[in-house]
Amino acid sequence: MRLIQRVAPKSIAQALGEVRVTRKFFENFSGDQVRFLARGFTNPGDHLGQMSSGNRWPYGPVALITPFNFPLEIPALQLMGALYMGNKALLHVDQRVSVVAEQLLRLLHHCGAPPTDVDLLHGPGTTMADVIKAAEPRSTLFTGSQRVAEWLAVETHGKVFLEDAGFDWKILGPDVRDLDYVAWQCDQDAYACSGQKCSAQSILFAHSNWVTAGLLDRITDLATRRKLANLTVGPVLSWTTKSILDHTKRLLQIPGAKLLFGGKPLSGHSIPEVYGAVEPTAVFVPLEQALLPEHFGVVTTEVFGPFQVVTEWQDSQLPQVLDACERMSHHLTAAVVSNDINFVQHVLGNTVNGTTYVGIRARTTGAPQNHWFGPAGDPRGAGIGTPEAIRLVWSCHREIITDFGPVPPAASLVQS
Repeated sequence: MRLIQRVAPKSIAQALGEVRVTRKFFENFSGDQVRFLARGFTNPGDHLGQMSSGNRWPYGPVALITPFNFPLEIPALQLMGALYMGNKALLHVDQRVSVVAEQLLRLLHHCGAPPTDVDLLHGPGTTMADVIKAAEPRSTLFTGSQRVAEWLAVETHGKVFLEDAGFDWKILGPDVRDLDYVAWQCDQDAYACSGQKCSAQSILFAHSNWVTAGLLDRITDLATRRKLANLTVGPVLSWTTKSILDHTKRLLQIPGAKLLFGGKPLSGHSIPEVYGAVEPTAVFVPLEQALLPEHFGVVTTEVFGPFQVVTEWQDSQLPQVLDACERMSHHLTAAVVSNDINFVQHVLGNTVNGTTYVGIRARTTGAPQNHWFGPAGDPRGAGIGTPEAIRLVWSCHREIITDFGPVPPAASLVQS
């Protein structure tokens, strides 16, 4: 846990969460559970002696590339998934945090894992890119930015599984209840780990009933409690302070936009300028303005830091809200905060996000080991953590047809 905090500054609770999820993941696949991952099926043939069997088959040489924001959890779950299905893995973790993966690998060796099963490459992404072009792995799993994901898809001729960008939305339905809890969850989704999660809440569609009830004031109060001293807000590793504040200014130029809170650099620190250091920030943009083509791009730009867009909607505007969700290009996580089953079903029937939480406790963040986590709407979409995810990403289907006889009499053989 302390090593995670050394390289990816996050609170004790957030760092410890990685350790707990990883531990539970190993527990889930203890005993014969790995064997059962590769369970296949058989079908009788169309004559005596013939039978077909469907098998989950390893790719063989594979690569996996993982980001800085979860130095232990993502490499551990994806690497073990690759190994469970019988592959030979080349692992590259963002060089700023890769020491955590190295210690994990040393722990695996200590516990008896064959040293030849995994190659770990430390170094910049450009080096890994050169290796992939030369080695031509049969499949590559990439978790990270959209730009690199699309480059990899071209360079590998489509032999990739991707879990890249996520501009993740949350819709607060018309039924208001449990105000304090919903406010707390909104704050967690947007600002835990300083917003550096691919599942972080990027835009909040708050029904006017919630705004009237004072939800935004409560979120503001929670956000201002976050402090650098306990790392409930901290350094941003992939956006500079200037780039985040410049994006804030661009949004504030939209007619009707206003700063709800934040929008200022953190003070009293020695964080290098190459990183970001800003207060938790929220910008309100009117829904009708956000949907305009000239504004939609900047409104739906994912900021990998403590930043979110907030807008308000009324009953008659639900079609526009759903249209906005459909127009977003990457469909990772989403939340529909409502206990109105008819409302929830309507939203689910008109959206596609791969990991969607619904109900009054719905969230956008949280990638535990007990359910699928991954995008939808893209045939390249990867999953993590569950048997279904492991089979999808780290194995392919192989059909084997056995036909040992008996052989029919020669007199019955006719040319065609």
